[in-house]
Amino acid sequence: MLSDNSFLALRLEGPLQSWGFDSQYNRRNTGLMPTKSAIAGMCCAALGLPRGSEKEQEFLVAFGSLRMTAIAITRNGTKKELPVRRLQDYHTVQNTRRASGAINNDCVLTHRQYLTDAAFGVLLEGDANMLDNIAAALADPVWGVWLGRKTCIPSAPVLAGLKGLRGDALRLLIGDKPLESFTRQEEVENFAEGRDSLPDTPVSFATERRLFSPRRVRTLQAGEYS
Repeated sequence: MLSDNSFLALRLEGPLQSWGFDSQYNRRNTGLMPTKSAIAGMCCAALGLPRGSEKEQEFLVAFGSLRMTAIAITRNGTKKELPVRRLQDYHTVQNTRRASGAINNDCVLTHRQYLTDAAFGVLLEGDANMLDNIAAALADPVWGVWLGRKTCIPSAPVLAGLKGLRGDALRLLIGDKPLESFTRQEEVENFAEGRDSLPDTPVSFATERRLFSPRRVRTLQAGEYS
């Protein structure tokens, strides 16, 4: 029997990445794994869905049903592995626009974190038609696609491929190596199967009403089995 599900493989590589999930006020941190909200935002940009629009709302409801697995992939430099580090930038900007539309003339100071020399694979599992539309959009995006922030430009095509089988999609990201040899973060169906709850499932990206709901995950280290 044919399945209505497909598996979309995404490749996230670049000199800088930033995956915020607990940023507050002037502290803009990054997690060590891509967040579901960032992947959803990337897909919305590729599809050309205006922020806060009805189409975006419909997409986010459907996107919430997709299961996501993030895989940390080691990058190699000249005959050695490149260590992933967190870089913090002291950022200043003036004449920014508030959510109300008013211009803020004061200088805004923020501390923004980035991951350097990181590479990830992301696997989205769910409705075949939806993932097919996302894959087509990522192949020819309407708006720019970034790795968390506009300063984080991908150094390789984000779209790795769309497959009908999980194993085939994983091979696009990690080759023939076993998944257990990589550190990964898996979204789980049941609360008891998870280890952490992350507030990174987007409900609304509207500027004046950004909302997120919790997502249950488990993070497994390289060499650890499910």
